[in-house]
Amino acid sequence: MPERTIRVMVAKPGLDGHDRGARILARCFRDAGFEVVYTGCHQTPEQIAAAAVQEDVDLVGLSCLSGAHRALFPRVVELLREKGAADITVIGGGIIPEQDIPLLREAGIKAVFTPGASLESIVEWINSNIKPH
Repeated sequence: MPERTIRVMVAKPGLDGHDRGARILARCFRDAGFEVVYTGCHQTPEQIAAAAVQEDVDLVGLSCLSGAHRALFPRVVELLREKGAADITVIGGGIIPEQDIPLLREAGIKAVFTPGASLESIVEWINSNIKPH
């Protein structure tokens, strides 16, 4: 029986309305053979976690350019755990200062991609680290 395709959700938490990068990532993930769910902008952590569970995704990719990543990213991880979905991997990207990365990693964000990360490196990370449920 063939293995299920990796399901990726791309989400923009908070008030950040700059979604060009998220849309580029969603298209890149689709072209890499992943199933992609894009939630759009202005999503609450609660909406993102609920959608991730409902859509049965393997990975949530959060994008934040507004500086609210320190609060929003860990909250998504916390909500997924509360929903019994700790097996959904969460990664993040955007304008994230280097000094915030250890805090995000401690909060359960498995990888952080900052400006300059190639699309290929993100796809490679997903292929190396994510197995479909």
